[in-house]
Amino acid sequence: MPKKYSISFIGFALTFIGSVLFSTKAIIVKKAFADIEIDALSLLALRMLFALPFYLAVLFLTRQNNSSLSVQKWIQLIVVGLLGYYVSSYLDFEGLRYISAGLERLILFLYPSFVVLINAFVFRQHIQRNQKLALLLTYSGIGLAYAGEFNLYHLEPGFFWGGLLVFICSVTYAIYIVGSGRLIPLTGATKFTSYAMLSATAGIFIHFLFKHEASSIISIAGEHWIYGLLLGIIATVLPSYLIAGGTKRIGSNNVAIISSIGPVSTILQAWWFLGETIHWSQLVGTVLVIAGILILGLKKQSPE
Repeated sequence: MPKKYSISFIGFALTFIGSVLFSTKAIIVKKAFADIEIDALSLLALRMLFALPFYLAVLFLTRQNNSSLSVQKWIQLIVVGLLGYYVSSYLDFEGLRYISAGLERLILFLYPSFVVLINAFVFRQHIQRNQKLALLLTYSGIGLAYAGEFNLYHLEPGFFWGGLLVFICSVTYAIYIVGSGRLIPLTGATKFTSYAMLSATAGIFIHFLFKHEASSIISIAGEHWIYGLLLGIIATVLPSYLIAGGTKRIGSNNVAIISSIGPVSTILQAWWFLGETIHWSQLVGTVLVIAGILILGLKKQSPE
């Protein structure tokens, strides 16, 4: 039988804060593309260059209690890490070249439905009644907000291509969330996050070396360090550990639903920092998303 989770305050808070911090990523990326000459891969490599020392340090500090994983589990962990923070991130950064930060976050947050469906059909995990209601409210809100974004930006060059890239990103990120829910109990949240992020960092750097000279990352970092620092720490290191801690306490389904605050946070930040327009449908959608999150966060799940 799959493990059943209840919503603890700590798990809810970790996931909520981590999701808001993750939502700053799109804002920082859009600002970087607008302010400096840099391609998506270089910006992604810069992000991981600043994040790498923190993951290495955490892994060193937690080395005493290493769990014994089979070769199969190690392969799964590496693949999950590559999907979550290399493949997904690269597709996401490329997509942000063509669509607004608000729309990027809305498309990306189709992933909770993929998480729930994967858990239900692959792992036979029951979808509880309050999860269904929360999903209905949050996705109704996201759908309304998407309609407003579509009316505003669908004539922009590359709009549909950017949307497709982010859509694929949402699928690969859903696989990461499901995989993390299965692997974290074996390694612990902190070590899992470190291993997954190190796997992704290796993939990103190898990709970077195929397209650029190795020395170019140093010159990029020296010139644009502020973007790397913000992306690496605020939008990567802190939220990745917060989300992993939340997943350990409340399960991947609940993390996926609570994380729906991300589009709301991004839309508001995009309006404030980037001057993106807020449509009336986005405001109505925001109310529905928050209502769904509150239903999940304030009502304890009962065993069924």
